[in-house]
Amino acid sequence: MKVLSVHDLKVEDSFVLTLDGAFSPQVALERELAPLLQALEEYADGWMPDVVKGKRQRKYARAAVWKALEERGSERYTHCGLYRTQWPALDMALGLSLRTLPPGLNIVIVVKPLSFFAEAERCHRFVEMVRAWASHHPVTYAKAHSLDDVELAGSPNFGRDDETRRRDGFDKVYEVFWLNAFGPKLVETVGRERMLSTPAHRVEELPNGSILLVTWPTVADFASKEARLARARAHAHLRPDLDFDSLLRTLHERSAMLAPVEPSFHPDLALLLSRVVDRAASHERQRRIAELNAWQPPEPEEWRPADSALPPDVDNPERSLEYYSDLAEHLVALLHSQVPSVFEATPESLTDADFYFWREEFPKSRLREAIDEHAVPAIGAYLGEVLVRNLGGRWIPRQKLEEAQVLVGNRVWLPFVRARNYMRSRQSLLDCSLTRLYRVAERHRG
Repeated sequence: MKVLSVHDLKVEDSFVLTLDGAFSPQVALERELAPLLQALEEYADGWMPDVVKGKRQRKYARAAVWKALEERGSERYTHCGLYRTQWPALDMALGLSLRTLPPGLNIVIVVKPLSFFAEAERCHRFVEMVRAWASHHPVTYAKAHSLDDVELAGSPNFGRDDETRRRDGFDKVYEVFWLNAFGPKLVETVGRERMLSTPAHRVEELPNGSILLVTWPTVADFASKEARLARARAHAHLRPDLDFDSLLRTLHERSAMLAPVEPSFHPDLALLLSRVVDRAASHERQRRIAELNAWQPPEPEEWRPADSALPPDVDNPERSLEYYSDLAEHLVALLHSQVPSVFEATPESLTDADFYFWREEFPKSRLREAIDEHAVPAIGAYLGEVLVRNLGGRWIPRQKLEEAQVLVGNRVWLPFVRARNYMRSRQSLLDCSLTRLYRVAERHRG
C-alpha cells in the first residue's frame, strides 16, 4: 500500500484542520475514541483514510488504529498516522497527550487539493464531523481553512504553552478562519451572547459549552471578495477593538499574494527557474514566480575576445587536457547518484547540476575549504568539457586553472573563474549559473 503524499502536488493549496481538545482517561480508549472514528467513517466524503501507520503500515480498520496507538505509545504521548492511497491525498495525525490535565487530544488533517472542498455538501459534511468531535471531546480551539492562507496569517503563539492552552483555552480571538470551534473558556472571555450573535454562515452552541462558527458555505473559495467580507465581519464582531476596514484590507492583501501569476522567466533559465519555483512552499509560490519574472540573470563576465586569449604556457598540453578531463570526472563521481545526466555532459546536465547545487544550498552546506579545493576545480572542468563537446570548443591550457580558457567562436571562456563565482552563495548559483554561460556561449559561437 503506497500512500500518496500531500507534498506530491506542490503547486496546489491544501485544506487543513487542527483541533486541540480533551478526552476522558476514565473510559477505555477504544470506547472513548469510537465516536471519533464513527464520525470520521460517516462524514469523510471521498477522503476517507485507507491506511493506518504505527510502527508499521496496515489497512484502515478501527483495530488497526488501536494497534498503532499501542505501538507508538509511551507514558506521556501516543499517536498514529492515517493516509490514503488514492487522490485526494490525506495526511492525518491523531495524538493523545496522556500526562496533561486534562489529557489532550490533538488532530491534524491535511487534504490536498483544497479544490476537493469546492462543493457545499462536502463542506457541510466536514462541518458535521467536526461538530461531532467537538461535542464529544471538549475543545480549546479548532480551525479548518486553506493551508496557504493559514501560513500567510502566521501562527500566533497565544502566549501559552500546550498544557496551559488545553486547561484554560486561548486568551482572545486572534484570527477567524472558515471553520472555528471555540472552547468554553474563550467563549466566556469574548461573551457568549456576543459570540452567538456573530454574523456568519453558521453559529451553533455545542452541548459542552463550545461554539462552532462557520463563516462561509464553502472553503475552496475562501479568497473570494464575498468570503473575505464575511470573515472580516465575523472577526470585527468578535474583536470590537479591531478596525473592520483594516481587517478586510489585510485579507484582500493575502488574496493578492495568492493570486495566480503566469511564469515569464528568462528563456535561458526557464527550466531551471521552474524547478526553483516548484521547491517553494505553496503559499509563497506566486510571489516567487513574480520575483523570478522580474529578475534578469547578469551577463556572464568570464570571457575575453578570441584575439585577446592568453597563449598556452604548459609544457605538455595533452597532459593538461587529461587533467581537465579527470577533474570533470570528479564532478561526475560527486553527482551521478543525484544527477544521473552528468554522465552525458550535455547542456541539460548543466541545468540539472545547477538545480542540484541550488536545492542543496551547496555553497552554505559544505565546508568552504572543500568547495574551493575540490568542487570549484571539478565544476570548472566539467563546464569546459561541455563547451568542448557540444559547441566545438577547444581548450587553451594554462598552468593556473583560473587562466585556462575554452575557445568557442570569437570568444574564449574562463570556466574555472565561472565556477569560483558560481560557488560564492546560493544566489550566485542562479546569477552565475552554468546553464546561463553555456547559452550565451552558444549564441556567440558564430
